[in-house]
Order: sequence, then structure tokens, then C-alpha cells
Amino acid sequence: MADAFISGKPGAHADDENSAHGHGRQKATLKLVVGAIGIVFGDIGTSPLYAFRETFAGHHPLTLDADHILGVISLMFWSMMLVVTLKYVSIIMRADNKGEGGSLALLALINGSTKTQRWSSGIILLGVFATALFYGDSMITPAVSVLSAVEGLAVYNPDFAPAILPAAIIILLGLFWIQGLGTNRVATLFGPIMLLYFVTISSLGVLSIAQTPGILYALNPYWAVMFFVTDPLPAFLALGSVVLAVTGAEALYADMGHFGRSPIRVSWLAFVLPALMLNYMGQGALLFREGAAALQSPFYNLAPQWAQLPLVGLATLAAIIASQAVISGAFSVTQQAIQLGFMPRLRIAHTSASTAGQIYIPLINWGLMVMVILLVLVFQTSSNLTAAYGIAVTGAMFIDNVLLTVVLYRLWKWKWYYAAPLLTLFYLVDGAYLAANLTKVPDGGWFPLLIGFVIFTLLTTWSRGRKLMQDRLREAAMPIPVFVASAANSAVRVSGTAVFMTSAADGVPHALLHNLKHNKVLHERVILLTVKIKDVPVVDDDGRCKLEDLGRGFFRLVLQYGFMQEPDVPAALKNITQCGQAFTMMDTSFFLARQTLLPSAKPGMPVWREKIFAWMLRNAESAMEFFRLPTNRVVELGSQVEI
Repeated sequence: MADAFISGKPGAHADDENSAHGHGRQKATLKLVVGAIGIVFGDIGTSPLYAFRETFAGHHPLTLDADHILGVISLMFWSMMLVVTLKYVSIIMRADNKGEGGSLALLALINGSTKTQRWSSGIILLGVFATALFYGDSMITPAVSVLSAVEGLAVYNPDFAPAILPAAIIILLGLFWIQGLGTNRVATLFGPIMLLYFVTISSLGVLSIAQTPGILYALNPYWAVMFFVTDPLPAFLALGSVVLAVTGAEALYADMGHFGRSPIRVSWLAFVLPALMLNYMGQGALLFREGAAALQSPFYNLAPQWAQLPLVGLATLAAIIASQAVISGAFSVTQQAIQLGFMPRLRIAHTSASTAGQIYIPLINWGLMVMVILLVLVFQTSSNLTAAYGIAVTGAMFIDNVLLTVVLYRLWKWKWYYAAPLLTLFYLVDGAYLAANLTKVPDGGWFPLLIGFVIFTLLTTWSRGRKLMQDRLREAAMPIPVFVASAANSAVRVSGTAVFMTSAADGVPHALLHNLKHNKVLHERVILLTVKIKDVPVVDDDGRCKLEDLGRGFFRLVLQYGFMQEPDVPAALKNITQCGQAFTMMDTSFFLARQTLLPSAKPGMPVWREKIFAWMLRNAESAMEFFRLPTNRVVELGSQVEI
């Protein structure tokens, strides 16, 4: 049927000032657009390395003929239009939380706007599972991107095939090693490199299309529809590989806080989308001309042999950038999860003095490195890895539909006759992709699901255990007015300030009771300090502190931060003068309670989950480091808690 289409060949001062301001804004926007191309689109930008090839040479290979080639490219194009352009770029990116995006930011937005009880709601649990799936994705992306790029060596010269695996492992080891050094300087090169990469792959695509212009008919949705009409089962199974063309779409939403909505939209619509489609159509045109001879790697075979080795180098750089973006994303997601109470405190290091988002979390970095190297060693080739790739992404995309449903109906108050057709389309498309990827579970799809369930168990165990522990401590807490009235008259007061850190905004902290019991003294100024993380990315300095005078030298102080901010207690105390006098660190002592958990048969959590929670509690970073307390001014007092 399709062969007939494949026969073609190739006042003046004010105006000047306004003009200068406009030019400045355009320059700033252009800089953000280039930055977005370098960071946001690395994952989806490296998909041409393997996505089109896998539909014809993967675990469910299609017959290599004109109808199937046109059908696959048509599916890829309309998937990009529906999933990336319509769903993420046009709609979901409007659901920002004070400018921030991502599953956790969307969860916080829903929770704050609908007053949903956190941890207990099914919607919230789905969002947590989407976050857990992201960690599986962040392990597979570096492995498949770098491995598929380095495999170009064998296309250039088959004798290089034995060097592929060692080269990929060395590159990945170097990538994770440099994380602790900071990537701020290297990141300035990401935009220009990815610009060159996209220009190169689109140029190669144009040259191939010029030789076989009939491939342009693939933009017609007719070919995608006919693919399903004539070969429904192969078309359904092909979706498991076609979806690889849109992996990374969720990054557009997650990275919105770094670049803004408009630069991401502009760079996608004006540059990245055309470049990707030109390359995919170029690969399709190549297969029309050369058939199975080019199927080893349609991406690299687009280039003449003399250009293949430089293309391997450029593609490897693009794969490194894509991996860097997902690793940095894992750091950011972890920081948000810690702040929102999904994970225990972990050591977070700043790698840039000027950019708050440049962080490094050693535990996450080395854990990812071990898993990525294991993936490369176990699966050996990018084709095997693509079987594991896709389930985490399609699962997260499907969950995003559920969250979007809540946003449209509860937050934006859309009429059902506007929202229902749109949501039905999204559920059908993403549901089909998820179902097709579930067929790959025996071939490797089990890995991201296993990782997702393990991390989901850890996240929910920590949140549930933390709540139970706080409830037990609150049950035994003495009311503040009673304590202040009795202790202020009976205890000896000594000079200085004592700050007692407590997670509860009411009741007497256990550290204060233990200190009075053992030391028999109270400081002349006692601060009961609680640090709260709000469901917004950033809390301004004006709304940072809430102070309550409890009388007789006692004060209740609440410091509020956004989930994208890091608490710095000493810095916040320096700006407080309403407690009678300014804070001087040399006259201030910080008292912390360190709880030791005793698993018990009390109703709350199964004992095995209590043991997991106790292990997480023991390995959490000290509150002293997390809140940046001066090391020589901290006293820790232990207590035992049964949950």
C-alpha cells in the first residue's frame, strides 16, 4: 500500500530605552532557551539512538516494510504531539507550585489546595509511587544512554565491539565521580553541545529525507491508524518501543522551576521537536533505501563512515548530559522528599555558592552508581536495557493523569464536558503505552518495578513511622502552661539561652524534661524551636518566623521553610530580636533529643516495618548537621520510644 508514496527523489529617547529593555529581555529569554535545550531535553534528545531501531530489532520486532515504517514514525510523531506537546507542555506545565514542577511539587499543590490528609489519601500514595518509579528511571537512563552512544564504535568498526562495555563503564564511573566536585562550570557547556547535537541529527535527517521524500507522508495520522487496523497485535506490542521516543517528557515539567514555562515551550516547539522528527524520518527513509543492512543502528548509519566516529563522540557527550540531568534530578527529588517528610535526613552538600539548586547527596550518588554499573554488566547491550526502560516512565505518566484529574476538577474547577474528553484521550494513550510495556516485564521490565516497590515501601514506612513516633511523644508530653508555671518557680535559672529543638508545635520537648531532670537547672531564656516545611517551594524571609511569648523567659518559635529550601537555624536566629535580646551563638546552647526506637506489638505498623523504620532512624543524618547548628554548642539527650 505504502510503496506508491516512496518513489519520490529528492519621543525617540523613550523608544530607544524601551528598545534596549526589550533587547535585554530577549537576550535573557534566549539564554534560558539555550539552557533548557542543554538540561531539560537531554533524555528525550538521546532517544533517536535506540527508539526507532528497537521497534524493528527489539524484543517484539516488526516486519521491515513500507507500511510498518510509516506506521511507526506516524505513531512517534503523534505521541510527541499528544503526550509531550498537549499533555505536558500545554496543560500540566500550567499546574506549577509557585513556579516549581515535578510530581512532589504537584502533590504539595494538591495537598495544600484540597486539604487532603497527607499519607492516607490514595492520590498521595500514587504520587509517592510515581516518585519511587523515578528512581528506577534514574538508574536506567544513564545506562541505556551511554551504552547506546558508545555502541556506535561497533558501527564504525566491528573490531571495536569488545571495547564497548569497558568504555561505557569508565565513562559512567567518571560521571558519578565528578558529581561531588560540582558541575556548575561544566553545565555552561551543556547548552551549546546539545545545540550542536540537535543541529547535527536534524541535518543528517534532512539529507536522508531529501533522497526519499515520500517518508514525509508519515506525518499523516492515517498511517498510525492503519497500522492498528491491519496489524492490531504487532501495533500494540510496538507501542512498548515507540514510547521510548517520549521518555524524558516528564523532565519538562520537573525542570520548569529552573528555566520557566515559556523558555521550555519555545525550545521544544521551535527546535527540539522538529530536530527529533527530522532525524526519525531520516532513519525511516534510510530503512526504505537500505533495508535490514542499516538496522544495526539507523542513527549512526545516517552518517557517512568518515563522520561516524565524530558522531559517536558527540552522541556520547549528549548521553553524558542526559545522564547528568537525571542524576541532578534524583538529588533534587531526594531533597524535596526529605523536606516534605517522605525520607529521613541525609547529608546534602552544596557545590555552588551562587546557585541554590546545585546540590550533591553522596548516598544517592554512590547508590545510583552501583546500580547503573550493575545494569550495564547484567544487560550488556542497550537493546536488552530498553526492555527494562519504559515501564517506569509510562507508569509515572499514567499516575500524572490521575493527579491531573484532581487538578482539573478540584483546583481549576473545569466543567466536566471540557475535562472529560481530554482526560479520556490521555488515559487511553498512556494506558495503552503502560499495557504494552507490561509485556516486557519478563525481559527486564521487572527491574524498575522492583526498585519502585522497594523505594515506595521505604518512603511510606518512614512517613508512617514518623507520624506514629510523633503521636507517641505527643501523648506523653506535658502541657506548656503547666510546665512553665511549675518549673519557672522551682528550678535554678542560669545565664544564657537554651534552644530545644522539637518536631511538635505543642507540649514540652523531651530534651527539656530530661535536661531539667538530670541537670536541675533552666537557662534564663528558653526557646522551644520547631522547624516546619510548608507545601510551597519557597517561604520569604518575612514569613519565616512565628514567635509566641509563653512568659517567664519561655518562648515558642516556629521557623518556616519551603520544600525547595534548606533550613539554616543560626542564620534565622540572627534576624530575631523579639526575645528580649539578640541571639549570640557563644551564649546559646542547642538541645536535641535522639530517639531510640523499640519495636513492639502495639497496633501501628507490622514489626518488620518497625525494624525498617528503626534502621532508617539510626542512619539518618544528625539534626545538628541538617539544621547547620554550631558543633560546639549542641547537647544531645537520648530517649526510647515504642510505636
